[in-house]
Amino acid sequence: MAHVRSSDVFVLPSRDDSMAAGASTVIGGPIGRHANPRRSWWTPLRIVLLISILASALGAAIDSPCSTKAWGNGDEIFSRGCYSDMVSLYWGRGIDEGVLPYVEDPATTGDDEIEYPVLTGAVMYALGVPISDNWTTDTRARTYYALNAILIALLLAVAVWATALTVGRRPWDAAMVAAAPGMILASTINWDLWAVAATSLALLAWSRRYPVLAGLLLGMGASFKFYPILILGPLLLLCIRAGRLRYWFLTLGGAALMWLAANVPIMVARFDGWAHFYRFSSERGADFGSPWLVLRDAFHFDPPVDRLNLWATGALLVLCLGIGLLILAAPRRPRFHQVAFLTIAAFVVTNKVYSPQFVVWLIPLAVLARPRWRDFLWWQAAEVIYFFAVWWYIIWQVTPERGLPDTYYWAAIAVHVGATLVFAGFVVRDIWRPANDPVRSSLGEDDPGGGVLNDAHDRFAFRRRRSGC
Repeated sequence: MAHVRSSDVFVLPSRDDSMAAGASTVIGGPIGRHANPRRSWWTPLRIVLLISILASALGAAIDSPCSTKAWGNGDEIFSRGCYSDMVSLYWGRGIDEGVLPYVEDPATTGDDEIEYPVLTGAVMYALGVPISDNWTTDTRARTYYALNAILIALLLAVAVWATALTVGRRPWDAAMVAAAPGMILASTINWDLWAVAATSLALLAWSRRYPVLAGLLLGMGASFKFYPILILGPLLLLCIRAGRLRYWFLTLGGAALMWLAANVPIMVARFDGWAHFYRFSSERGADFGSPWLVLRDAFHFDPPVDRLNLWATGALLVLCLGIGLLILAAPRRPRFHQVAFLTIAAFVVTNKVYSPQFVVWLIPLAVLARPRWRDFLWWQAAEVIYFFAVWWYIIWQVTPERGLPDTYYWAAIAVHVGATLVFAGFVVRDIWRPANDPVRSSLGEDDPGGGVLNDAHDRFAFRRRRSGC
């Protein structure tokens, strides 16, 4: 039987990534050329899943000060960075009263409507069902959080698993998803991991050439959080350039079918409850983490909400137009994951709010777009700075002598938005200079993980004129 070298099976970080190679000196240096990865039970997939479990445990430990006091001390919740919407909204959206989201009006109990898409509301409600009214207030809060946190740990493992398999010969890249500081800190702020897991599975399905399944999963993700549906935009242009438009329509059909199946029953039952998410998104002003908040508070740019919506939408459209031109004019068709990351990054940096948990949307896409530890960790460091800055800024608003003043908070916003744009800039550079793309250069494929797009010949593109002799 022929000897199987590790390089024939997987791309090894210690031999592909300069930072990983340098870090590997602690354990003896990069793996040898003749190492056989099939001899060990500890496959890359099992190792990255273990990292995911350990990361979730670390996140739970970080949240433990809040859990101990059942999220009852406002200042400590923020100063220790363990705030979670889950407990706050359990009491504030009628979940504790058993109010059926969207269908029943929570105003009857003095609560507010749920400001999320329907499947998020369904999860919020379902996890409140096992909690007994006879338990103490603290026990109910801790139990509700614990149930959510356990499922989020499982969802993170699903996202890591899907990321590891999407580009099959680079499973180690998924360790970046599992160990990302932003994922550890922010995954339990809200229910975003449900959408992240669905999106990661959609990318895996697309890579395995199951466009309808990919669409169904994107439609499911968009019924948890809005952002996954935006990925269909760059995918359309990629399919046009590659002459694979039929597969895009199959994906769109699957997404529409799933979205309608999840949303139409609620629309029929009580349209006002269903529409609250969209009204809330439209009517809110500049909020935490957004450049629009800095423009408002530091530079007094404070247009009415309807005009702010036009500015934010216009900024997003300009960036998406640039991404579209990049897709059609790049010397080589961009990889699907590269432009998917750019699109979601454009959405978060132009949005009226850039909440600290939005980073979990970007992490799996960033890893698939540009798996380089150095650039990834610099970006994550900026997100960690912002993560703690926003909580201390909230403290300052109530207790100025203890918190972070607004000028420092504006600087933190600039850091985390700027770092996202810089990382996006690296991705754009890789697209414009395909030889720099770490995925293509390591695997020698056109679009690994691109499914039907991989090795497809261009049918439509804006060709750059080459200079001749």
